[in-house]
Amino acid sequence: MTDRPLKVLIAKPGLDGHDRGAKVLARGLRDEGFEVVYTGLRQTPEMVATAALQEDVDVVGLSILSGAHMTLVPRVTKLLREEGLDDVLVVVGGIIPDDDAAELRAAGVAGIFGPGTTIAEVAEFLRTSARPRA
Repeated sequence: MTDRPLKVLIAKPGLDGHDRGAKVLARGLRDEGFEVVYTGLRQTPEMVATAALQEDVDVVGLSILSGAHMTLVPRVTKLLREEGLDDVLVVVGGIIPDDDAAELRAAGVAGIFGPGTTIAEVAEFLRTSARPRA
């Protein structure tokens, strides 16, 4: 076991141009004691996977409001597996219809957070679900 804080990558994949929620979450998780890397807007799945590998993160948080989650999220999880990052926890936040949750979980998503989720709820989920990488 390590005593370092969990390292979280917050990414905005796709063409979604709204990042206020992702920035608020990034700051909030930092204030909760997490180490946070924010990649910025309009990231490709390949850019997200590369950043996760380079930053050696424990968690990848994807913020998607564009409706492209059924294309982008499975691509990100596939690329993470291909990079050997099977142990990285993947969570998704944004506008995710309930009907899509099962398929996203099957693709490797551990948590789905919709509008109204508090930073404390996300932080608690990450603390209880994520494991620091060796």
